[in-house]
Amino acid sequence: MSIGRLIACLTLTSVVLFATVPAQADTKVLRVVPHADLTQLDPVFASIVITREYGLLIYEELFAWDSKLQPRPQMVDSWTTAPDGLTWRFTLRDGLKFHDGQAVTTTDVVPSLQRWMARDLVGAKVRAVLTSIDPVNARTLELRLDKPYPNLLFALGSAIGQIPVIMRATDLQGDPSKPITTSIGSGPFRFNAGARISGAITVFDRNSDYVPRAEPADGLSGGRLARVDRVEWRVIPDAATAAAALQNGEVDIWEQPALDLVPLLSQKPGVRIQRLTDLSNQTMVRPNSLFPPFNNPKARLALSYIVSQADVMAAGFGDEKFWKPCNAYFICGGPYGTEVGTEDFKPDLAKAKTLLAEAGYHGETLVFPSTHEIAWIGHMAEVVADEMKQAGMNVDIVWADWGTTAARQTNQNPPSAGGWNMFVTGASGPTMHHPLTNLGTNMSCDRRNFAGWPCDEHAEALRQAFLEAGEADRSAALERLHRYLAQVQPYRVLGQYDQPVALRANVTGLLTSPVIVYWNIDKN
Repeated sequence: MSIGRLIACLTLTSVVLFATVPAQADTKVLRVVPHADLTQLDPVFASIVITREYGLLIYEELFAWDSKLQPRPQMVDSWTTAPDGLTWRFTLRDGLKFHDGQAVTTTDVVPSLQRWMARDLVGAKVRAVLTSIDPVNARTLELRLDKPYPNLLFALGSAIGQIPVIMRATDLQGDPSKPITTSIGSGPFRFNAGARISGAITVFDRNSDYVPRAEPADGLSGGRLARVDRVEWRVIPDAATAAAALQNGEVDIWEQPALDLVPLLSQKPGVRIQRLTDLSNQTMVRPNSLFPPFNNPKARLALSYIVSQADVMAAGFGDEKFWKPCNAYFICGGPYGTEVGTEDFKPDLAKAKTLLAEAGYHGETLVFPSTHEIAWIGHMAEVVADEMKQAGMNVDIVWADWGTTAARQTNQNPPSAGGWNMFVTGASGPTMHHPLTNLGTNMSCDRRNFAGWPCDEHAEALRQAFLEAGEADRSAALERLHRYLAQVQPYRVLGQYDQPVALRANVTGLLTSPVIVYWNIDKN
């Protein structure tokens, strides 16, 4: 991005930011450039990140992950566990009220959790061991399990996928296959539906009736103190325009600044750059395991000897200070970031060709949908495709906008009938750091797992063994799981990158958290 183009865009920001929401003169407004427009209002229906951010502003959960991704009580005041680990009782804290003034009770909590368990992959693991969930009284509920589940609290605080927010029971009485269209939560902000302009602005107002926890904010846990009166998400698709708006002070935060502009922004007075999480994001090439050749694990394994992480990551993210090679499915630098079983993963075309021949691949066309709309995805796809061609693979990249590309990824038809063979994508470090939450290593055979739909019952048995392992056995269970995943390759890890947040120097209180949140943030 040239400085000339950046300066030229200064005059555009007034047009983009023209749509304003009337406010009192003394109202403290935090103006944010989000990474996407908000189109889906149900965080238990959609797993997209912008809907998760919205959900965390207006709803709450029983537990919440702290900055170290450990579960802490949020709506829960206290809980007890039977000695056999099969019965759990949770008591809600005082002061919980929905935005309409109605008290939050266990008659809201139980159907909310049941809906989450029916929709979310993390919730499904809880449902698999659940025998009953019932209110004891208005503030206490009881869960009974058929076997101990060490990850229960971690799951109840999940910040990935469809998150287990608590909604009003009356909002859950409609068709369970359709999203909730109301936005009445109990969190620190209220959704201002009247100020919403699709494609331009989304507004949240401070909930003056909210009673925060007494503990300091830590990640998603602790006291969710709304220190500003209003949060406004202002959609600015053009990176140069967003950068100019930040420098001018017309916006306070840019959630995901373009990495090629970060060095320039970091030198500007009044602007600073901050990491959101200690865990880097993961990138991958995801093969479709439903159809040849990638229904054979040998063809998937071949990708580890075809793709050069250094070449692909440099194409996507440029300067190496923003990225690093890593073969850990569960994130290098995380608590489960082993690379065991991947020691020989480096370009070796002879070995790759042997594996492809053993998998029965003979030069058939491979459909590779991708997009330039998200620049790093397009750049990385080009390098992956080129390296696959060098290994004798016949690759056809199908370019489209991101919406079309993402929609095609959910198509389970054969590649010749609208389906696909592989695509490049990425996911956050907090999402991928744990065998429970890593959606790409879910190899369940029900075709409800992440697009690509790998099916491997042994992999699932190893994953379940890890989830059920006690502290003393967890390391060995992790090694067995990772060694096996390295051989069956549900996806090829391409590496890790850091996506910082850009903000004005007068903005304080941005939390280290798995998802960006807007409580605790203040501006001077």
